[in-house]
Amino acid sequence: MNIVFLNTLEKNLGDQQLISAQVSIAEEHGIWCVHWSEPDAAGRLGQDMWYQGISWDEMLYAFRQGLREKMRSGFRPLVQTEMELTQGLTGKAKMTQMLTYYCEENPNEEMYESLRTWRREQAAREKKAPYILATNRVLRMISVFLPQSKEELQQIPGFGEQKTAMYAEQLLGLIGERSRTNGFPLDWVANYVDMIKFEGWLFAQKEQKLRIELDREVSKRKLLEIVAGGGSLADLQANLTMPRRELLLWVEDLEREGYDMDPLVEAELASVPEEEQIKAWNAYESEGDRYLKPVLKTLTGPEELKGKELDRAYEWLRLLRLRFRREKERFTSQAAS
Repeated sequence: MNIVFLNTLEKNLGDQQLISAQVSIAEEHGIWCVHWSEPDAAGRLGQDMWYQGISWDEMLYAFRQGLREKMRSGFRPLVQTEMELTQGLTGKAKMTQMLTYYCEENPNEEMYESLRTWRREQAAREKKAPYILATNRVLRMISVFLPQSKEELQQIPGFGEQKTAMYAEQLLGLIGERSRTNGFPLDWVANYVDMIKFEGWLFAQKEQKLRIELDREVSKRKLLEIVAGGGSLADLQANLTMPRRELLLWVEDLEREGYDMDPLVEAELASVPEEEQIKAWNAYESEGDRYLKPVLKTLTGPEELKGKELDRAYEWLRLLRLRFRREKERFTSQAAS
């Protein structure tokens, strides 16, 4: 059985007495199990099964409900893991989370939407992804705290000196002289936050992160199974519902981690003429394997390929590059020994 999550929790019984328990999530052959292990009054370890079955959603629901009940009864994580709450946060990290929570509880939607519109238009002008200019969290903080000077704008976590220099004039113009209840610095927020509700919010954030990680682990196993079975990119896309480019990037990461991606390479290159593969291989040797465009140019001018044909060419070149790099690394290792 594969343990995909394990955490120890403690409960203070008073008089310097502690009780220690563990919660775990395990998977075997597609069957999910959630266990809670806790000693009874006599010290005998008992185990409760919160869930056993094939449903991801039902498993996660049982895990959430069970853990909430235990935390309400006084259990807290012993080790500072992904389940840590306020006691695992210090300094800037804790303050940033508190500011984020405050902004979610006290939104200024009108200002937030104005900032999102500005970000979208500015990103289009600069030909950048919107999040590079500012994340949603940063925009939310600006919309709530309404900085009215460059110095105040720089106090927004995630919006440093460089971005202030680039965008302060535009942002401050949008904000204008809107009225606000409190000013800067933002240390006053700590006095306005209900710590019990804040801790519950933090737990929900950590829980969401755990779900994303577990989702990725399940998807990774499915990807490896499909690849080992000789599946194609189309098979991966159908089963994982991910864009082909994103799948290819993941395949490259897994190859670097040491997983065998050759069955996928074989499946995808089967439809590529051998002479084309030889030309591309020679181009990797002469042009290097860092960039694909120079290699593509040695096969055919980019202007001759458009749309899906061009996308397909880049796909098989990326996969052939995996094989080329593997061979180059093997040759280097042999030469060194």
